[in-house]
Amino acid sequence: MYHHTGHKTAAGVLDHAAPDAETLVYQRCAWCGTAMYHRLLCPVCQGSDLRTERSEGIGTVRHSTVLHRNTPAARNVSLIEMAEGFVVRGRVMGPPVGIHSGDRVRLSTAKDPVRGEPVFQLVDEPYRPWT
Repeated sequence: MYHHTGHKTAAGVLDHAAPDAETLVYQRCAWCGTAMYHRLLCPVCQGSDLRTERSEGIGTVRHSTVLHRNTPAARNVSLIEMAEGFVVRGRVMGPPVGIHSGDRVRLSTAKDPVRGEPVFQLVDEPYRPWT
């Protein structure tokens, strides 16, 4: 489809109605049903018929690392597997060393004003054995 200014856009990728800061949107392939985050083509079947859907905002930390560069304080960068089946890179609020794989998180802000990535918060305090 063509936008009125003449720029070619993929269906479902660019929405004219901007989502609010509390909503995370993703794409789902109409052919195979694969969920993905910010893609132009489906990574499974290479289909271009992608539907935009809203995420519930609940996920699980799959990997978290602590970065010390380009920032005055340490911060974490995490890969979050969302309940809908796609993976997104974002930041989890809290002490960077206290975030572990398997922790459940909830979306706090869909777009961090500084880095432009989603920000999550822990759903509940994870059980940690006594040391």
